[in-house]
Amino acid sequence: MTTTLPTFAATGLAPALVSELAAQGISAPFPIQAATIPDSLAGRDVLGRGRTGSGKTLAFGLPLLHRTAGRRARPGRPLALVLVPTRELAAQVTDALAPYAAVLGLRCATVVGGLSLTRQAAALRAGAEVLVATPGRLHDLIDRGDARLDQVAITVLDEADQMADMGFLPQVTKLLEQVAPGGQRMLFSATLDRGVDRLVRRFLADPVTHSVDPGTATVTAMTHHVLHLDAEDKPAALAHIAAREGRTIVFIATKHRADRVARQLLAKGVRAAALHGGKSQPQRTRILEQFRTGQVTALVATDVAARGIHVDGLDLVVNADPPTEAKDYLHRGGRTARAGESGTVVTLVLPDQRRDVARLMSTAGINPKTTRVRPGDSELSRLTGAREPSGVPVTITAPAAAHPAPGTRPRRRPRRR
Repeated sequence: MTTTLPTFAATGLAPALVSELAAQGISAPFPIQAATIPDSLAGRDVLGRGRTGSGKTLAFGLPLLHRTAGRRARPGRPLALVLVPTRELAAQVTDALAPYAAVLGLRCATVVGGLSLTRQAAALRAGAEVLVATPGRLHDLIDRGDARLDQVAITVLDEADQMADMGFLPQVTKLLEQVAPGGQRMLFSATLDRGVDRLVRRFLADPVTHSVDPGTATVTAMTHHVLHLDAEDKPAALAHIAAREGRTIVFIATKHRADRVARQLLAKGVRAAALHGGKSQPQRTRILEQFRTGQVTALVATDVAARGIHVDGLDLVVNADPPTEAKDYLHRGGRTARAGESGTVVTLVLPDQRRDVARLMSTAGINPKTTRVRPGDSELSRLTGAREPSGVPVTITAPAAAHPAPGTRPRRRPRRR
């Protein structure tokens, strides 16, 4: 079921939120927002199915803030909870909601692994109406007595299918058992497999379901290419693509290979950096900031590390190592063509990978354009913007100071995520 609403004011959102949306340059709701906001404002449990990048954060975030406004949380006892699978997505959600929380006088806290537990506990003790959290770290804080969920009246599960993939469902279940009974629950997921359906049946009461983009669909603004090439040509072809103008995410199967590919690109003159689960959270935050500012132009990432990344204007995703599952292909592609923008997804395929990739594309509902390429081909350049790298090795210097860590205080950045 999909509803079309011409303006955010028509949804019934608080005037302060509508004004702030206009100030942020957001004039009309995206389909998932138009579909779900009226039901969410009415207090209904909502099951939203939408592709990554379809505008889900504001779809659940605006009603959550609207319905929490005017209440004050006691120390360590938030009133609204957003559970997310990764640290990066937690930071993205916090950033996206910060300006709207501020105009309503609501305090936000973010708790994620890899950062100071003491600081996050202090942020909760200071009082926060809205808590954005990864399941593991929230469990740690509850076990320490720094957080209680008995006052949580609104709970959101964002990217529930990714939480399932990462093995978080048992923790999520325990957390949902602790929130206030009879509260509102909203679950957003691209798919309902791997136990997500059981969560829905157990914790959502008579949910209204909105599907915007089927689970395997991609936006029409996204173009898909399969590039066939020989193994000996792959490193040079990848370097040519990564040397293009603008920012590019290159997906690699393992963290060790991500490090190696990043080193090879740097040696050829490409401003590259690896992003994977082996990096500390401060390192990951710095690398992402360098990518957003253009100091790093090629981000060499593994699947888990890249979930939750949102960089405006990113128009090319490269699967240097093809994914093994259709779901991973769709999530990788979701880094580009976000919320109405256009983008291209390119998959490099060796002769022995052709059959598996063809099967994966079929499962994902993708009909890619297939081209045979070699480094230096005009066709490779036409499709990806590939160009000869400079060959002059580059070094990426880390910034002098890290940015404030999520969870230490509410954050507000001018950039819209």
